[in-house]
This record gives sequence, C-alpha cells and structure tokens, in this order.
Amino acid sequence: MNQTGSEAARVGRWLQEDGEIEALLRSARRIAVVGISDKPERDSYRVALYLKDHGYEVIPVNPRLEAWLGIPAVPHLQAIDGPVDIVDVFRRSEETPPIAEQAVAIGARALWLQLGVHNDETVRIATAGGLDVVTNRCIKIEHGRLILGR
Repeated sequence: MNQTGSEAARVGRWLQEDGEIEALLRSARRIAVVGISDKPERDSYRVALYLKDHGYEVIPVNPRLEAWLGIPAVPHLQAIDGPVDIVDVFRRSEETPPIAEQAVAIGARALWLQLGVHNDETVRIATAGGLDVVTNRCIKIEHGRLILGR
C-alpha cells in the first residue's frame, strides 16, 4: 500500500482489554477460520459452528477440505473473495507468522489466535500491517462472556 502526504499507514494494536475485544466482536461480520476441521469433535469445528449459529459468516480455510457444512472451503486466505473482518487461526504458534502475512496481504481487519496460541513475530507482522490482534483467547469463550454475558 502506497502512502503519500497526510495518509498514514494504520498501525494495528494487540487487543487485551475486554472493551476492545467486545468492540471487535460486535463490528465483525465475516470470519475466516484457518485450520477448520470437518470433524465435529475438533475445537475448530465447534467454534466455527458456534460463530455461524451466532450470525457470523464463516469462511472455511483448509487446503484439505472441499466444503464445511455445505460452505465451499478455500485453500488459503488469498482465495477469499471480498473483505474479511477476522482471521481466526487454529494452528500451532510457530505456524502463524505466514498466516499473519497472508492476513495483511488480503486487508483483513483483525487476526485472532486461539487459546494457547501466541507468537511475538506474528503479533509484530500483523500490527505493523495494520491489523488488530488477539492472542491466547478462544473467540467462542470471549463472545459468550462479552456479548452474551455468560
């Protein structure tokens, strides 16, 4: 992205406060789930189903899947048509920097690393690229706690 004059590149933030995370969840509509599984016993399946059931448009991202619950899957983030609000990642911490690079490249608004997942380099890549970042939190748990008051 070329910036000139008074146009400054947006710098993302590492969101850690409840109010910031709640605002992200309330404003988001399209969530790409990287590493989604078609196995109902997997967390990625259950979390994506929860998001779908709570009104979000879920975009399944997994090169090994053709579809998830009838929704066509894409092999990588660059294959998604249209804007993405949150890239929700179900991958090991060490596998997340390239996903952050892809999320920046497609102009996603935020990168969410699930519970148990954090990588300083990923946070640096994403925030430098203008994305807000949440790490080491489950989007399903946070939605239930902050949006539904559970």
